[in-house]
Amino acid sequence: MVPKTWDTNRSKQHPVWLQGYIDSTDKQKQLYKKTLKILILSQIFGGTGLAAGITVGALLAQDMLGTESAAGIPVALLTLGSAGAALLVGRLSQRFGRGPGLAAGFLAGGMGAVGVIIAALINSVVLLFTSLLIYGAGTAANMQARYAGTDLATAKQRATAVSMAMVSTTFGAVAGPNLVDVMGKFAHSIGVPTLAGPFILAAAAFILAGLVLLIFLRPDPLIVSTAIANAQVENRTVQAEQNSESSTINKRGIVVGVTVMVLTQFVMAAIMTMTPVHMGHYGHRLGEVGLVIGFHIGAMYLPSPLTGMLVDKVGRTSTAVSSGATLLASGMLAAFAPADSMVLLICALVLLGVGWNFGLISGTALIVDATHPSIRAKIQGSADVLLALSGATGGALSGLVVAHYSYAILSLSGAILSLLIIPVVVWSRKTVNSDSVLRFPLLSSRPSAPSFSNFFTH
Repeated sequence: MVPKTWDTNRSKQHPVWLQGYIDSTDKQKQLYKKTLKILILSQIFGGTGLAAGITVGALLAQDMLGTESAAGIPVALLTLGSAGAALLVGRLSQRFGRGPGLAAGFLAGGMGAVGVIIAALINSVVLLFTSLLIYGAGTAANMQARYAGTDLATAKQRATAVSMAMVSTTFGAVAGPNLVDVMGKFAHSIGVPTLAGPFILAAAAFILAGLVLLIFLRPDPLIVSTAIANAQVENRTVQAEQNSESSTINKRGIVVGVTVMVLTQFVMAAIMTMTPVHMGHYGHRLGEVGLVIGFHIGAMYLPSPLTGMLVDKVGRTSTAVSSGATLLASGMLAAFAPADSMVLLICALVLLGVGWNFGLISGTALIVDATHPSIRAKIQGSADVLLALSGATGGALSGLVVAHYSYAILSLSGAILSLLIIPVVVWSRKTVNSDSVLRFPLLSSRPSAPSFSNFFTH
């Protein structure tokens, strides 16, 4: 099957402006740097919108329904909306470019936040839940923006580019919760329920993030990188390593990258979700819980620049193994640390965040390495669907494990599960069989056998 984005009849007829980027490595480098700057700005806004809404979503649902049993619904709806939107954002990006695809996700998230505000005003639970589902599109766009910086990056820059987008999210994620009280007072002053105040900030932040990408992310990095890759194949002037990357989809690489991300996301979400409950059972105050989770979130994003350099210089698979080892240490520490020890709990959750960071960045880089630009965004969108669902599953199952067994059993289970990353990485180092590589129609028309990895390529 010929991918819709691979137009062999038009691939040789590029517009003058696009041909300029194909012919000039200097222009490619300039566009790469410009893309990173725009992504950093949009991610600051995106992180603000994401954190501001999530902070009070559960409280708003509880207030409108009058029961604590509804507190978990907003997170579930956000996750479900994020998973569905990840698929759509990936396909829109593949068809129209990164700018329009990511902007659509952020703008939809902004509209969802507006819907939440209206739902609070008219006290409509149905509108609230529908709007939270749409609001999840902003989360999907915020996560997929990390891929955009890799489009024009060299193989030695890709993880660093991912890390720049991720660390930028941290600034917004820290600012959002700290503005909750301010936005609550502002909302009250204009006749809007106080708990809906942060969603005013979320709406503005998501819409600004979308507009930044839609207006300034030009020329589109995905369109340019696809044209460059096509031209390299056509002219047969690409070097051996680049030719291998641009002419094949390495299915083994895709599966390994996704598996690393999914495992780390599952373990992180499971332990993080139940840590506040565990602390509450042992008399820790809300402020102490917030401190532990704050350290955890910081550890998830702040090490990104260092992780990016490690992945690019030391290697993808080595960092992935480090992710498993770090998560193992986190799970063991969380399981055996005295419940009244704030220091040890903070250490456990910091290790949990760092392990997740290692896994997400190394897994992302593996996926980029394994795909051609002509279908890369679509595959990345499919990968992020599994990422979102794994987090939701981990969070949901964690409650059942703690209810029937204990927090220690949950943590030990997460530690053991993280070890699965090691055999996956060992498997990835084996020689790639011909069945694990799907060649593009330009080079070969041989159909591939159905497999699990076809989920990503079709």
